[in-house]
Amino acid sequence: MNRLLLALLSLAAIAGNAPAQNRVYELRTYTCYEGKLDALKARFRDHTIAIFKRHGMESVGYWVPSDPARSKNTLIHILAHPSREAAEKNWAEFRADPEWKKVSAESEAAGKIVEKVESVFMDPTDFSPLK
Repeated sequence: MNRLLLALLSLAAIAGNAPAQNRVYELRTYTCYEGKLDALKARFRDHTIAIFKRHGMESVGYWVPSDPARSKNTLIHILAHPSREAAEKNWAEFRADPEWKKVSAESEAAGKIVEKVESVFMDPTDFSPLK
């Protein structure tokens, strides 16, 4: 949890891209099929993060749970968007991106990687050091 706090505090230092009242964070939890977590991590590391950046999606951090059972099939990350409306636009553009479509298809040639994705949009509280 200390790493998450440090990452969030680091983001606070660079969080000048949008007015505080509009900025929104997105917590995403990916549950992979058995044996597919390494493939998902490679896809993020080698391709997805760069494509996110191109579409205005700011990566805050990426984590694997320390709980032994979930550490084998779960990837969690936080994205920052200028606003909720921008997030919807960013995701639509990301999903339509030809490079993403190619990367996704290639990485899933041997079968689907992700079983389930959970997304939660979060607004900073008035007392949050991260706006």
